[in-house]
Amino acid sequence: MNANISTHPPIPGRWWILLFTSLVLFGNYYVYDSIGPVADLLESQLGFSDSQIGSLNGIYSLPNIIMVLIGGLLVDKFGPARVTLYTSFLCLIGAALTAIQPYWVMAAGRLIFGLGAETMIVAVTASLGQWFKGSNIALAMGLNLSMARLGSWAADVSPTFARSLYDQGWQAPLILAAIFASTMVVFAWAYLICDRKKPAEMAAVESEKMNWSDVLSFDRSYWYLLVLCVLFYSAILPFRSTFAIKYFQHAHDLSREAAGQMNSWVFFAAIFASPLFGLIADKLGYRTVLLSLGAFFLPLSFLILGTTDWHLGWTTVLIGISYSLVPAVLWPGVCYLVEEKRLGTAYGLMTMLQNVGLTIANFAAGGLNDWGKASADNPAGYIPMLWFFGLLSSCAFIFVVLLHMREKGPNGHGLA
Repeated sequence: MNANISTHPPIPGRWWILLFTSLVLFGNYYVYDSIGPVADLLESQLGFSDSQIGSLNGIYSLPNIIMVLIGGLLVDKFGPARVTLYTSFLCLIGAALTAIQPYWVMAAGRLIFGLGAETMIVAVTASLGQWFKGSNIALAMGLNLSMARLGSWAADVSPTFARSLYDQGWQAPLILAAIFASTMVVFAWAYLICDRKKPAEMAAVESEKMNWSDVLSFDRSYWYLLVLCVLFYSAILPFRSTFAIKYFQHAHDLSREAAGQMNSWVFFAAIFASPLFGLIADKLGYRTVLLSLGAFFLPLSFLILGTTDWHLGWTTVLIGISYSLVPAVLWPGVCYLVEEKRLGTAYGLMTMLQNVGLTIANFAAGGLNDWGKASADNPAGYIPMLWFFGLLSSCAFIFVVLLHMREKGPNGHGLA
């Protein structure tokens, strides 16, 4: 076990912190995943290409190539609570603009939303690392992730529970997303109020100065975990959040409602499985083994999608396990590798490079679909996209193996 993980008594009020930060992330993830369900409407009503649709999520990640690292430094300097509140306002502005034509205004809205959303995630993750340090950290982050997945699931099934809005066209569902964004401001404010009661030693940690040389001193295991994070999310999020529903409609002849529900099972499973896997990691350990299992299922699922005509339920189960297991172990793992006072920077750097991957992957996948002329009349045009995601996820698995080997050796930190 690493010295970075202490065993001090649980901090009073931490479960309220978990509740409010989780509700903030519900709105965050709903807005992020609101593009996928309207993808076919953007195509049919506004004439958007797959490259343009992909860019609406790609441009979300673009500013975070730099911004989340700056945001991580701000979290270390000013504290997660204030950063969460400020970024919630950015998210609201961005979500509102996304519901307005023309394309460049929508793209600007997604960019502004991205500026706030990713830094907010860094702040929330660092906050849980502080409040739950040494006690149920993986369970807390698993519960936090489960609420985020609930937001993603709600966005996916919104064509069912908000069918009347979708019948009106592309704009009404995006206005609904902006309404969810407004709840982020409310719960971020509640979080700030609770955070003001934090123990003095936590406030002292937040005020310490960050030196850039500390980033270079991060352990090799951290860098393996970082590369895993980038590759894993670059494979799963552009597929599930941007193109999966449209792909299910065209390649498997599902209606928008049925495709959204099929896609939603990945997130629905994560609502319950993420905290369960987090609890298992807290109680039993073997974190790199759990990561290896979850990372293996993702390339396997893309292999099945690209080479067989099996029922989508099989790959949905595999991706659901992977998406529940890997994040539930990956994010708490940083707390074993980095000092508490550097968590904001460590998570910021990880999220920064994650967004580099997401930006490239969204644009690349959209470009591959356009190149292959993917459509309902040509479902085979989606095959290059599936192989692209399969390659990324296979590389992610390789870095899990490298992490496991490192952690099993004399320089391990208790992750194996």
